[in-house]
Amino acid sequence: MAIGSIPGQERAKTLLRGALRSGKIAHAYLFAGPSGTGRRAMAQAFAQTLLCERGGDDACGECLQCRKVMHGNHPDLHRIEPDGATVKIEQIRELQRELSYRSAGSDRKIYIIEGAETMTVQAANSLLKFLEEPPSPVVAMLIAPSAQAVLPTISSRTQLVPFVPGDPVVLEQTLAAEGIPPLLAKAAVHLSSGLDGSRALAQENWFAEIRNVVIQLGKEIPSRFPAVLLTAQQQVFKTDLAERCDLLLQMFALWYRDMIYVMTGREQRLVFPDQGDWMAKQAWSRSIDDWVKAMEAALTAARRIKAHVQPQLAFEQFLVTSAAMAR
Repeated sequence: MAIGSIPGQERAKTLLRGALRSGKIAHAYLFAGPSGTGRRAMAQAFAQTLLCERGGDDACGECLQCRKVMHGNHPDLHRIEPDGATVKIEQIRELQRELSYRSAGSDRKIYIIEGAETMTVQAANSLLKFLEEPPSPVVAMLIAPSAQAVLPTISSRTQLVPFVPGDPVVLEQTLAAEGIPPLLAKAAVHLSSGLDGSRALAQENWFAEIRNVVIQLGKEIPSRFPAVLLTAQQQVFKTDLAERCDLLLQMFALWYRDMIYVMTGREQRLVFPDQGDWMAKQAWSRSIDDWVKAMEAALTAARRIKAHVQPQLAFEQFLVTSAAMAR
């Protein structure tokens, strides 16, 4: 994969290509930004370019070194992912042993640590010593949600490569061009932070069903409250969607935000444009403040689930609260 083939993230591309052109390669980089914004793909592309036989500011994709990287078997490119919930000290120690050996023909060795924010304190301290006294031909790439997510002593010894959420309109167009139904593409880009995450979400078999459930429940809440709990029981908690309650709630927040868009004349921004006619009739039944409170209720319930509240309990309490607001 070439750096230039990754959509968006122009600031990250400029920083990395500038380093490649000048030859001033830092010994450690922190690829920081939301999941799904292309951090992993960019780290792979940068590593491939550093190992490419032709040099330059992007990988050729044709030489032996590039092909090894693309096939996942380059002996001088090492990857670490969390072992369970964390990156452990044993993994860092094993990496250090691997990097102490002579390279297999490349000018440098490279390692990529995914989920760098999950490193245990012991692992982070072990890596810190390595960052302070790196073997000269070694380049580290750490991937994390933000610079603040890793220890300050780690982030201060790395070159920050920032990643930002993509433009929803551009992401929608890209996904639609790839054959993803436009309505699913529109919803996915508002629930993820970048092209990779949006694509993965839209391609899940259950994603379209989640959207349908939100529409059904959203229409039942104002007038058929007892039926809402039954619908939730049948359509959510007796199905595989029970594991996706947090996503359901996030999509509910978008449903309520669409009501505000209708009231403020911004129908072109609807995430549920196919429901525009129904929303045009329903939106004015409540004030904008009420719809904002409904959004907050959905997002609060999603946060409760992340805080380990039982999902069915959090979701049903949200439905009760929403129905009470609609009266």
